[in-house]
Amino acid sequence: MNRFKYNKLNFTVLSKVLLIMILDVFATAFSFFFGLWLRYEFVFGDIAQYHLDGFTSTIGLWCAITVAVLFFFNLYNSIWVYVGTYEVFRILAAYIVLAVIGVVFHIYGVALPRSSCIIGLIMSCVCTVGIRFSYRMIKTAQMKLSHMVHASQMKNVLLIGAGDAGRALATEFVNSEYVRDNLVCVIDDNPVKLGKRLCGVPIVGNRNDIPEAVKRYKISKIIFAVPSCSAAARKEILDICSTTGCEVQMLPGIYQMVNGEVSVSKLRKVDPQDLLGREPIRVNTEEIMGYVSGKVVLVTGGGGSIGSELCRQIAHKEPAQLIILEIYENNAYDIQMELQRTYPELNLLVLIGSVRNTNRVNQIMNLYHPDLVFHAAAHKHVPLMEDSPNEAIKNNVLGTYKMAKAAAKYGVKRFVLISTDKAVNPTNIMGASKRLCEMVVQMMNRESDTEFVAVRFGNVLGSNGSVIPLFKKQIEAGGPVTVTHPDIIRYFMTIPEAVSLVLQAGYYAKGGEIFVLDMGEPVKIDTMARNMIRLSGFEPDVDIKIEYTGLRPGEKLYEELLMREEGMQDTANKLIHIGKPIEMDDEKFKEQLERLNKASKAEVSNMKDIVAEIVPTYKRKTEE
Repeated sequence: MNRFKYNKLNFTVLSKVLLIMILDVFATAFSFFFGLWLRYEFVFGDIAQYHLDGFTSTIGLWCAITVAVLFFFNLYNSIWVYVGTYEVFRILAAYIVLAVIGVVFHIYGVALPRSSCIIGLIMSCVCTVGIRFSYRMIKTAQMKLSHMVHASQMKNVLLIGAGDAGRALATEFVNSEYVRDNLVCVIDDNPVKLGKRLCGVPIVGNRNDIPEAVKRYKISKIIFAVPSCSAAARKEILDICSTTGCEVQMLPGIYQMVNGEVSVSKLRKVDPQDLLGREPIRVNTEEIMGYVSGKVVLVTGGGGSIGSELCRQIAHKEPAQLIILEIYENNAYDIQMELQRTYPELNLLVLIGSVRNTNRVNQIMNLYHPDLVFHAAAHKHVPLMEDSPNEAIKNNVLGTYKMAKAAAKYGVKRFVLISTDKAVNPTNIMGASKRLCEMVVQMMNRESDTEFVAVRFGNVLGSNGSVIPLFKKQIEAGGPVTVTHPDIIRYFMTIPEAVSLVLQAGYYAKGGEIFVLDMGEPVKIDTMARNMIRLSGFEPDVDIKIEYTGLRPGEKLYEELLMREEGMQDTANKLIHIGKPIEMDDEKFKEQLERLNKASKAEVSNMKDIVAEIVPTYKRKTEE
């Protein structure tokens, strides 16, 4: 069946090529006859017989030579619906060669007037161009007619950007029969382009003219096509777009231009990352490669949002072996299949087990002796942990302690804990448990040769259970979009940024540090929700309602990244800072950990009170 389709496709292509060749033959013959006819002032009876004989005796050979030269210049294998300047230059080059051959013909006594040969050659060239452009013109006319028929169902589109990406998209709007929207105007900040046209579409103003253009041209959709735009400028433009009530789409990034992948099909909806107004975090990948490559690396919680991205980036750095420890088999299976597909040469081992199981942890460490451990396994959902505080202690605190002791016992070189900004002056048990984890690694660093460090960052865009996927689902469902408080703010970063930070912090580690990322300005969640609604083409509180549900148990209006008493120093990467270790009584802390262990096993009801005694900065909110 597939072979039949392939043969049918080949036949269709061949038939089109033959048709163009036949048209070229007729056009060439007509052009040279027209030149002869014009030479005798369009009086056929006046044409000298020896000139007619010269025409009839040579035109067949000349048509064959013409087709051969055009074939040599690849003028029968182009997609003529996209014909443009490049094809015209190839045609001109072909006719320069034909002109040289024509001179040779004339020297050797072809019985045709010189003027008729020149006219014939010029007219033949024009016909060759016309034949190829006619296909594009017919397709364009068909699309215009289709657009007129379906005009009531089409959206008027405003394009931002008249550069290479914008031109590629505009061309597709003009040429593609599959694009069902109508590009009516273009916006570009370059004043030189104002008033000009891009593929026949007027350039009507700069970014400040977007609201006026939307009203004037009845725009329903805005396409952002400036892949090289800075994060700050992109945010400013998108903020303007969000006031128009239009749906907004954009190209994924500048690499789309490099790879030649600019097309309407590559457009995506605006991502909240576009609204952060800062450039992506860059790290020194050579440094990361230097300490990961050739090492045995263990990632706990390797199937989660952060853990799985850690595994992807580590796999890219060519470790000697990557070991994933995960309690949830579905998550483990997903990342296993992905890595085996993406990195078939990777020495990958996926193990099911819990960091709470001392014997399992020790067995793994004894068998595989990892050089590096990235500890991402943890319970992270604030409201859920408020209702199950003993589980937060068992998994987060005691699980980290067991992993850390095993790492020290079996000679792990470096142990990196994934922490959170919620560990700073925590108001919930999840944050308090992560603060205890930081205390564990700082204590263990003082007691062993293993370098223990923690990496602390804010909310991660798009991670499982984060607010952004929730907003997207709520918008797609027609609302309402739920925000806990109109004034709540959060720091945000992308998953790849967070993981890059973790990996580079591992390189900088000397032991005992808490690494903190400079995440820029915090983002107001209410503002982000409203912009997401607007950029999806809806009006907040009109089309989609925003409901304020009140702060959840243990939640606070803002998060802090660094405890006041820790101080801070820079690293070589100016966006990564180090908080110095806090002095504490290690022996007393060990006794407190044993108390937590016994209390959690006994499923006590006052776990939060016990934690508050151990973590002075834990400020429990009064529970109703």
